[in-house]
This record gives sequence, structure tokens and C-alpha cells, in this order.
Amino acid sequence: MKLMTKEILKRIPPLYSTEDVDAKDKIIHVKFFTPWHKWTWYAVEYDPTDKQFFGYVKGDYDEWGYFSLKELEEIEGPMGLKIERDRYFPRQKMSVILNGKEV
Repeated sequence: MKLMTKEILKRIPPLYSTEDVDAKDKIIHVKFFTPWHKWTWYAVEYDPTDKQFFGYVKGDYDEWGYFSLKELEEIEGPMGLKIERDRYFPRQKMSVILNGKEV
């Protein structure tokens, strides 16, 4: 599965463009996850030159930060499983995710 598509590139804002938006009001544009573990990455911004995202990461610790498309593409789990993109994830505010009511 392709993690980044032309459609996502068209709609996801560039890095630092939502700095003035309150965290709960930031829009999550794409969701990546490990099918074999609890790790999930919610992307808010993206720089296509550096292939870097800014977003919210749920893993051992939940935190805002930067993560790399290249690194997501290189992760391999048991039996060759790869990181996946939730193809049916609707854009939504971070407050929905934080309240545990992900659509």
C-alpha cells in the first residue's frame, strides 16, 4: 500500500502552517498504523521536500512531534507486515481523537 498519495499531498498543509491553531482544533489529514501493535501516527502537516510530517503519535507515550515518511515506509513487523494507511479515515479535528471518539 502506498502511504502517501497525490490526493493527500493536495490537501495536507505544509509544515508550520497550523502553529497558531490550538492542538484540539488541528485537523488530522491522514492516519497511519501498525497492524501488529498499538502504534498510530496522525498527520497534521507535511513537507514533501524532506518527507517529514508533524502530527500526533500514539505509542508507548502519546505526544506531538515529527515523523518521517521514509521511516514509516521502512518499518517491518512480524511476517513482513508494513505500516498501513487507514484508507477510510475521514479528516477530523484532533479533539475527536483525544476524546476517544475517532470516526
